[in-house]
Amino acid sequence: MGIRMRCESWDVRRARAVVLAVAAVGLLTRVIIAANTPGPADVRIFAGFAKALTVYGPIRIYEQPLPGLPVYNHPPLAGWMLLGLNSLSELGMSFATLIRSPASIADFFCALLVFEIVRRRATLGKAVLCGVGVAASPVLIATSGYHGNTDEVAIMFALAAAHLLADRKSPLAAGVAAALSISVKFIPVVVVPALFVAALRGGRPVLVRFAAGFGALFALVWGPVLVTVPQHLKQNVLEYAGGSYRLWGLVRFADVLGLPDSVITFMQGGGHFLFVLVCVAAGVWLAWLRPAQLPGVVGVTLGLLLLLSTASGLQYLTWGAAGTFVLGFWEGLAYSCAVGLTAILGYSGSSAVRWSEPVMHMGAAGWVVLAAGLATGVRRILATRPDTPAKTPAGRAPLSAPRTSQPSGSIVN
Repeated sequence: MGIRMRCESWDVRRARAVVLAVAAVGLLTRVIIAANTPGPADVRIFAGFAKALTVYGPIRIYEQPLPGLPVYNHPPLAGWMLLGLNSLSELGMSFATLIRSPASIADFFCALLVFEIVRRRATLGKAVLCGVGVAASPVLIATSGYHGNTDEVAIMFALAAAHLLADRKSPLAAGVAAALSISVKFIPVVVVPALFVAALRGGRPVLVRFAAGFGALFALVWGPVLVTVPQHLKQNVLEYAGGSYRLWGLVRFADVLGLPDSVITFMQGGGHFLFVLVCVAAGVWLAWLRPAQLPGVVGVTLGLLLLLSTASGLQYLTWGAAGTFVLGFWEGLAYSCAVGLTAILGYSGSSAVRWSEPVMHMGAAGWVVLAAGLATGVRRILATRPDTPAKTPAGRAPLSAPRTSQPSGSIVN
């Protein structure tokens, strides 16, 4: 708390510099881990995907069987990213290190992003702590530096979209960021309806600009694949339900309670769409009630998706990391430490998809911590006045009152 009190005496520039410095150290830490560890099986799988992409291209890849590799379930932009990383590896750089750089860089920017979001809604000291928390988050360091999936990149763009829409009053850029998030990994699709609802609450000009940015980027990235191989894209990406492991959350608890296999199979099959709908509905409801708290709404929606997830993967634990720091410092710290230990122990085992009993116990504890953090986060969002805007970059509430023709608490352009 002493650190927080000292932060209160700083100006925004100094506080931002501190977060920037810690984020840079965090990035360096992740890069060192990536350069000195082989990583899990996903590193080799991504290398195989990259080689296949050089043969089939980022469009036709979806219709190829790819012997020896799992289903290619990544959105179109991920294919272009892998092609770029493969080109760099042909220049002599290590692909195993390169594949973990996007997530590591995303964590760097996410720390700065969380700082900017929180300082508009809380004290400067709390904003510094939350930004530093993201940079030093054990679960983010473990997954970005060691695992190297694309989840963190997608989460960063989703939070950026909320920040641009609610705080920066840049709906066109927000729409582009929202489309980028689902073009890297499809997971943030659950927050897209909430973003559109928040844009709608801002009035027609905001909604039109947001939709234009989203639609233009979506058409550019997804259009060629939708036109060429729509069915394969649907099967590989849109309908992908995750693995069938019973390591995390609802399926883990169902397995412990001895529920029939048919129930768990349904939960991991068609039933998982019901959980997705719950997440979407929760995000839409909160965005309609409190559009000015959109970054927190995005954090809640992504955290709820993880809470209700029927898939098990250590990299999935990142879905709630940055968002819980947006909801509150202690929520973020508790979650990052609980699931950070889960990730570290899980990656230290024989396989990232075969968790030992201690790891599963830690995962269960992390699930409870996440549930508690989301509950307090929702309560905190709803406790804000509907007409309370975020602070301006100077740290003050806007001097002019909202126009009477706009909904209370709306996002104005």
